[in-house]
Amino acid sequence: MRRRSGWALAVQAVLATNAALVLAPMAIMVVSAFKSTREIFQNPFGLPAVWRLENFQRVWVEARFGAYFQNSVVVTVVSVAVLVALGAMAGYALGRFAFRGNDVLYLYFLSGLMLPVRLGVVPLFILMRNLGLLDTLWSLILIYAASGLPSAIFILTGFFRTLPADLEGAARIDGASEWTIFTRIMLPLVRPALVIVTIYNAIPIWNDFFFPLVFIQSDARKTLPQGMTVFFGQYYTDYATLFAGLTLAAVPVVALYVLLSQHFIRGLTAGAVKG
Repeated sequence: MRRRSGWALAVQAVLATNAALVLAPMAIMVVSAFKSTREIFQNPFGLPAVWRLENFQRVWVEARFGAYFQNSVVVTVVSVAVLVALGAMAGYALGRFAFRGNDVLYLYFLSGLMLPVRLGVVPLFILMRNLGLLDTLWSLILIYAASGLPSAIFILTGFFRTLPADLEGAARIDGASEWTIFTRIMLPLVRPALVIVTIYNAIPIWNDFFFPLVFIQSDARKTLPQGMTVFFGQYYTDYATLFAGLTLAAVPVVALYVLLSQHFIRGLTAGAVKG
């Protein structure tokens, strides 16, 4: 019992230290967003003498933050919706149907996890140019959806395979179509997996800087990470404005995790206990 309690305390200490290392920079960023630039350098770790809201106003109005924010929302939401929908259908087919070539097709999708999509940036650029999609949000949406499919199929196929066959068998006896079985019976049962796929792909898409830099040229179509580079030029000494922009950019990601945290944890711990 003493060994177990000591081990539990050690694990909790490691987790608490990790949480502190993650949350401390975020707390400093949020607090700095309410300071002036001079105050950030004079008192970087203290609370502001006066909580300044004008930093957020300047970011939203003067720095075109609203346009960058809207572009990021559109790209992230549409990309995740497409890859979750296609990944769920592919995962259902691979996880619930036994056919010749099932394992080969599954391994083919898994091979996408081993090859970084950035290695194909030149062919992708040529493809988007030939399709007339350069400098459009659709170029980012298609690339993000395609690059997220291997992980989505890998996660969802495993969850679909754990569901009992009696559920769909009873539905087929009652005359339910395959689409009805998929949407009304199977999908609700893999909701934690859908949440895992959503969070796993939404955060990298939201924070990605590489592909917007390659495929987006006009200022009106920039996403948040790319738009943030404008702050370094126009506000290169105004760190208060930069921290305000970073704080606003982090709000949607944090809110997404808070809203879906229960399903996310449930999906990660699925199958971890017996019963």
